[in-house]
Amino acid sequence: MNSKILIVDDEAHLRMLISQALEELEDEGVELLTATNGEEALQMIQAETPNLVFLDVMMPKKNGFDVCHAVKHTLGLNKVYIILLTAKGQEYDKQKGQEVGADLYLTKPFDPDALLAKAKEVLGL
Repeated sequence: MNSKILIVDDEAHLRMLISQALEELEDEGVELLTATNGEEALQMIQAETPNLVFLDVMMPKKNGFDVCHAVKHTLGLNKVYIILLTAKGQEYDKQKGQEVGADLYLTKPFDPDALLAKAKEVLGL
């Protein structure tokens, strides 16, 4: 079974940056998927059940907190590892991330090498 990573961000350049950071995983059979907003992300998570989701917090239609809560609590997809990515690094936001079920909370700007290392760890590569 191939692993899947979903990259969710409303900013095209950030989706591209994360994709580029993770592209070597495609050689390992990992499929990289992208979504541009929270509603699209939820649809893709239900359809594809990715192993790992890099999820932006501030997005149109549904924010990352709402998407994460829906995945973990409403849909009960606890095996989906969700990493919230956000420019908001305040303690309140990190706490809210924990409350909605995020597995990890990373602030922007992020280190592409760290994203790759975390993805490998989560996928067991």
